[in-house]
Amino acid sequence: MEPAGLSSRYGARRLCDSDVGAVYRLSAGNPIFYKYCPPCVTLESIREYMKVLPPGKSGEDKFYVGFFDGSMLIAVMDLILKYPNDETAFIGLFMVDSASQGKGTGTAIIEECLCFLKRQGLRRARLGFAKGNCQSEAFWTKNGFVRTGEEVNNGSYTAVVMERVL
Repeated sequence: MEPAGLSSRYGARRLCDSDVGAVYRLSAGNPIFYKYCPPCVTLESIREYMKVLPPGKSGEDKFYVGFFDGSMLIAVMDLILKYPNDETAFIGLFMVDSASQGKGTGTAIIEECLCFLKRQGLRRARLGFAKGNCQSEAFWTKNGFVRTGEEVNNGSYTAVVMERVL
């Protein structure tokens, strides 16, 4: 998969170590996320998260993607293809720069990404949000995701699993 296909509106590409500072600035501007998903973000935690994989997956299936408006990073997505099964894409993280929130930016990115994933043959998108984070739940519900009834304890928080048919 070529990440550039995830958006026609914004530049999309895999993020690398030289982007960690920009990811940190974007992440640090979203304190509500870390209230529900501790601990707070650090440069090292970003480096680690860029590489972490679920069991049975390889780096070929992981896309830690940045969305850019010109040279400005406006959103970050951690996307795992074919997880937890071959017809599903898993969104491990999606975060929009605080200055771009409330303007339809996140919804536009998600809709384009899901359309692209459908064209790639995937049938579902799945994610988890931190239980109690009403802002996250409202965003994902607005974007057509529904609760599956599953919850996963991640140690420092409980994730409520949501899914959307593509």
